[in-house]
Amino acid sequence: MSPVTTGHAARPASTVALALGSVGVVYGDIGTSPLYALREGLAAATRGSPAQSGDVLGIVSLLLWLLILIATFKYVVLILRADNRGEGGTLSLLALGQRALGKRRGLLILGIVGTSLFFGDAIITPAISVLSAVEGVTLIVPSFAPYVIPVTIGIIIALFAAQRRGTEGISRLFGPIMLVWFAMLAIMGLIHIADDPRILGAFSPVPGLQFLFTHGASALPVLGSVFLAITGAEALYADMGHFGRRPIRLAWIFVVFPSLALSYLGQGALVLADPSAARDPFFLMAPSWALPALVAFATVATVIASQAVITGAFSVAHQAVQMGLLPRMEVHHTSETQHGQIYIPRMNAILLLCVVVLVLAFGSSASLATAYGIAVTGEMLVTTILAFFVYRYLWKWSVPLALAMLAPLAVIEIGLFAANMTKFLEGGYLPLTVAALLVIVMITWVRGSRIMQEKSRADSVPLATLITSLNGSEHLAHVSGTAMFLTAESVVAPPALLHNLKHNQVLHERNYIVTVATSNAPHVPPNEQVVIEMLTDGFTRVFITFGYMDDPNVPRALMMARKLGVKFEIMATSFFINRRSYKLSDKSAMPGWQQRLYVAMTKTATNAPAYYHLPPNRVIELGQQIVI
Repeated sequence: MSPVTTGHAARPASTVALALGSVGVVYGDIGTSPLYALREGLAAATRGSPAQSGDVLGIVSLLLWLLILIATFKYVVLILRADNRGEGGTLSLLALGQRALGKRRGLLILGIVGTSLFFGDAIITPAISVLSAVEGVTLIVPSFAPYVIPVTIGIIIALFAAQRRGTEGISRLFGPIMLVWFAMLAIMGLIHIADDPRILGAFSPVPGLQFLFTHGASALPVLGSVFLAITGAEALYADMGHFGRRPIRLAWIFVVFPSLALSYLGQGALVLADPSAARDPFFLMAPSWALPALVAFATVATVIASQAVITGAFSVAHQAVQMGLLPRMEVHHTSETQHGQIYIPRMNAILLLCVVVLVLAFGSSASLATAYGIAVTGEMLVTTILAFFVYRYLWKWSVPLALAMLAPLAVIEIGLFAANMTKFLEGGYLPLTVAALLVIVMITWVRGSRIMQEKSRADSVPLATLITSLNGSEHLAHVSGTAMFLTAESVVAPPALLHNLKHNQVLHERNYIVTVATSNAPHVPPNEQVVIEMLTDGFTRVFITFGYMDDPNVPRALMMARKLGVKFEIMATSFFINRRSYKLSDKSAMPGWQQRLYVAMTKTATNAPAYYHLPPNRVIELGQQIVI
C-alpha cells in the first residue's frame, strides 16, 4: 500500500535501501504527527489557560508511551510477525483468520469493519496534514491567513491529479526527503531539551499516569488528542509486503522512534520554558530565520504522507475487490517495473471530493483534529481482535499467552477509542459515518453476491449432464475454433454456454470452461495459477487462481495454460461472458432498499472483459435476467 513497492521489484534491494524506502512511505503519516499532536494535547488540557509544568510533563509522557506501547510493542514486535506470505494489513489478517477458521461470518464482519474504518481515516489524513503545514506560513506572514484554505485545496487537487501518471519516478525521492525530515525533528528537539531538562522525566510513565488519575474524566479529551501521535502506526503492518519486516523494524528503531521522541521532548521543554509556545510548539522551535525553510519542508513532508495514504487506499480497495467485498473497479497499472503501482480512477475521485469537502467544512487543522482518531483507534482494535484469532487458532498459541500479549493492548485501545468518542459531536461523527456507509455497502455486496450465486446454482444444469446430452446431437452446428466460457461455478454449465446453444445452436470444436477464483494468499506464482482438467475431447475445465493482490489478467494466465496442453491463440478465440440484469422481488431475502442498493452497485461495476483484460474484439456477451 505504497508508492514504492520494492518488495516485489525485479531486482532484490538491500536491507538498508528497503529501510530507507520505508522511511519515506511507511512512516510519512506518523512522521508528520509532531506538527499537531502536542499542540492539540496541550490545547485540550489547558483550554486557553497557561500550560502548567505538570500538564506538559504528563502529556509528553503519554505521547512517548503511546509510541512505546502501541507503535513499538504492538506493531513492531507483535503484529509484524503476522504476515500472510509476506503481506500485511487488515485484509491479510482476515485471510489468515479465514485460513484457520474458515469463512465465518464474524471474521468477515470484523474485516469489513476494519477496512471501512481505514477509509474513514484515509479521507482525513491528507486534509489535516497539508492544512497544518500550510498554516505554518501564518507564523511568518500573518496576513497569509485568508489564503490558507485556497492554497491547501490547490496542493490537494494537484496531488490527486498527479495520481493518474503514477509516482514511480518521484517516489524514489521520498526516502531521502523524509530521512532529512526526521533528522530535522531530532536536531530541533535535541537543541531545545536544554531549555528545561526536567522534560526528560517524561520518559517515565509516572507523569502520564498521574495526569490521567488526577484529571479523571476530564483527561479523556486530552487522551484523544495525544493519540494523534500514533496515527499512521498501522502503516507499519500494512506496508510490510512492500519493504519486509526487518527493514521496517530497523527504520523504526534507529531513525523514526528516536526522532519522534526527541521532537516531543524538545517541544515539551520549550513549553516548560515558555508556556506561550503551547500555541504552536513545533514551528516555534525553529529560529525565525529558519522558519520559512521549515514550513516549506513540512509542506513537502505532508504531501509525501498524504501520497502514502492515497496509494494505500488504492491497494486496500483493490484487495477488497479481489476478495469479493466491493464491485469490480477499473484499475490502471502505472509502472512496468514495480509491482503494486496502481491507480483507481473512481477511488481517486471519491477521495479528492471527500478531502476537499473536509478542508472547506472544518477550515483549520485544529478543528479537523476533532474528527481525527476515532476511525484509527477502531481499526487498531479490529487488528488486535483479528490478531488474537490468528495467534490462537492458526499459530496454536495457548489462550493465556495470546491474552497476555494482546488483552492489555485491547484495554488501552478501548480506552483510546472512548477518549476519541468524546469528540464525536465536534466532528468525530464524520469518519464513523463514512465507515458505517462503507460497511453497509460491503455487506450488501457480499450478501447480494451470495444470493445470486445460490440462485444461479438452483437454476443451473450440471456440466456433466449437458456434455452427455450433446453427444451425437444432430441439430447443432459444429464449427472450428475455440470458445472460452467464463463462469463462477465450474461444476454447472455456464449460462453463456446454454444461451449460445439455445439461440445460436452452435458448438465450437474446443470449449473451455474457465473459472477464476481469488486465493486467501496475497500472490499466487504464475506457474501455480492454472489447473487443467480434461473432461472430453471437446470440453476442458480451466481453473485460474489469483492472489488477492494480483492483477486478474486472464489472457496472461492462459498463456501459462498453453504449457499444460491448452490449445489457445487469443486472436482465434471467442470469450463468452454472461451479462446479468436484475429484477426486484417482494420475496427476496434482502429488504427492498438493499435490493436497490445491490442493483445500483452492479451497474457501477467495471465490465468483466475490461476487469479480466480480455481483448474487446474477441468478447461475446449474452444477457440473462435474474429475479432477486
